[in-house]
Amino acid sequence: MANQRSFDRTQRLEGQLRACLTEALQREVKDPRLEGVVISAVRLNRDRTHARVYFSVIGDDERERQAGDGFNAAASFLRRDLGRRLRIRVLPTLEFARDTSYEYGDRMERLFDRLHEEGAIPPSPEDPEETS
Repeated sequence: MANQRSFDRTQRLEGQLRACLTEALQREVKDPRLEGVVISAVRLNRDRTHARVYFSVIGDDERERQAGDGFNAAASFLRRDLGRRLRIRVLPTLEFARDTSYEYGDRMERLFDRLHEEGAIPPSPEDPEETS
């Protein structure tokens, strides 16, 4: 039971961190490198002293690099801002990483489409195109 309570608390804190960081990006951070960047997830380590902040950005590798540089420059400001907003005993250090799950999902979707076209996997029974 204690494990579940700790897990719930961690998830709740991850959500609060994400919401606070998103608000700070929209309202307080003036760095043009971070315009249009979206915080997609926050993951805390087991003892909640380190947070990996995943972000998404539309653009090429250069745009991704610029966003990473912007986050590195704004990290201490964002951490101080979190300290003002949240009442927690230990404020986690922040690490920023690009969220690649969208690209992964797209790659998997294309792979499934190709396998389906080649007949390697049967059509889905819910697929309306296949039932007509």
